[in-house]
Amino acid sequence: MSLAKIRIVGGVPLHGQIRISGAKNAALPLMAACLLTDQKLTLTNVPKLSDIQSMTLLLDQHGVQIDTEQDRFELWAKDITNTVAPYDLVRKMRASILVLGPLVARTGQAKVSLPGGCSIGTRPVDIHINGLRQLGAHIDLTEGYIHAQAPQGLTGADITMPLISVTATENLMMAATLARGKTRLINAAREPEIIDLANCLNAMGAQITGAGTDTITIQGVEGLHSAQHCVVADRIETGTYAMAAVITGGELELTHTSVDLIAQVAGTLKQAGASLEATEQGLRVRAPTIPIQGVDIMTEPYPGFATDLQAQIMAVMSVCQGASMITETIFENRFMHVPELCRMGAHITVHNASALVRGVKSLSGAEVMATDLRASVCLVLAGLAAQGETIVNRVYHLDRGYENLEQKLGACGAMIERIAA
Repeated sequence: MSLAKIRIVGGVPLHGQIRISGAKNAALPLMAACLLTDQKLTLTNVPKLSDIQSMTLLLDQHGVQIDTEQDRFELWAKDITNTVAPYDLVRKMRASILVLGPLVARTGQAKVSLPGGCSIGTRPVDIHINGLRQLGAHIDLTEGYIHAQAPQGLTGADITMPLISVTATENLMMAATLARGKTRLINAAREPEIIDLANCLNAMGAQITGAGTDTITIQGVEGLHSAQHCVVADRIETGTYAMAAVITGGELELTHTSVDLIAQVAGTLKQAGASLEATEQGLRVRAPTIPIQGVDIMTEPYPGFATDLQAQIMAVMSVCQGASMITETIFENRFMHVPELCRMGAHITVHNASALVRGVKSLSGAEVMATDLRASVCLVLAGLAAQGETIVNRVYHLDRGYENLEQKLGACGAMIERIAA
């Protein structure tokens, strides 16, 4: 775990071009999908992040052969030598639970530690467990592990999820590809990452329809085969850098992405006065020439405003003209960045699940502490806009979700560097 810090001298408008990486939240389930076949799965546009490294270590101890060259990963689960996902690996990253469905579907058993990972609130795994039970798996929870067995294989079922869950949708979709008969996932998540996983699984020989809607239908098949797939662009990184252009009063072209991936965010930024337009390579974002206008925001499951962009938009709204009400409906601990923004001069009042942000003329640099992945980049955005020097501590959170952040921003004029603790 790196104890490095990031030092920013703010007040410089960003200008230039930033290449958007592949989506972490798409790459992790795609990597887990390799467990469904004894043939090779080749992924391209894989981001270089610590969460990807954690998933690589996890798959390696299951017996997966992994060859990497830059953003290209070749994953070969010819023989699964171990069906246990141990606590010391799973605790680092909640997405480790994504090996559960594929392991049970392919080998008939799995023992996966209950996940750790994130400080932003409880994310129950009971939707995963109940869904697998409906597919015919026998599951016990003992000593902090999920023990799942389906020696006769899984059988298709209609599964209605009580809450929209991205990872549960992914886990159950992967498990159902090898189940006998038809499975329907009702109240499924609709994120672009779900569509990306379905496209990859279909390229491997699965029969999945309806991804991107609230009902996904999976017709089970005997087996899956090799395929090559390019990871979809990271919409959270896209939205983050769009906000970086706006908060600094600059202009950026974001390449290898699409404005369609951030439709809700684009609408919010336009309401605030920014301009966003599609280009041949991606999209161009221009800050308004007048002060940013306050906009009310409520986080919701896709296609609503992403909870993973709530902290970043709060940084932008902290320097708006007027006020903004930001309501968080997904996670209960998602305002931990507020005290740190207030240290920089922001005027924010939290009441239950809502934060009232009264815009200030400018923020001032300070030493601040990152509490989670998105909070850490929110503080970077605030630092880019602030007068003076900002030091962001605990930047290991950043490395979970942003590839080459300092280099990407520095190439566009930001005065930003990583320094030793």
